[in-house]
Amino acid sequence: MAAAGRTVFGGRLKEARLRAGLSQKKLGIVAGLDPSVASTRINRYELGLHKVDYVFACQLAVALSVPTAYFYAEDDQLAELILLYGQATTKARSILLTIAREL
Repeated sequence: MAAAGRTVFGGRLKEARLRAGLSQKKLGIVAGLDPSVASTRINRYELGLHKVDYVFACQLAVALSVPTAYFYAEDDQLAELILLYGQATTKARSILLTIAREL
């Protein structure tokens, strides 16, 4: 998943941004960054050159409509499950949890 030098967070951020069809600049602006630095900051987060604090990670998650935990999941299948759970209705979440408990 993550390219050499890229952090798990950075790789997941880029995946979510591309899936949402947003440029680095647009994502940064939507997440609350000043337009003059938005593209550069998101680029550095994606490359793993700068760490994202948890509060801003939450803002990025809201902007991308993904659970914050998605950014930190090291396993690709777990990341997918987190996305699916985040997109599920309350009823579907309950069913997913019941199935998981029975495994």
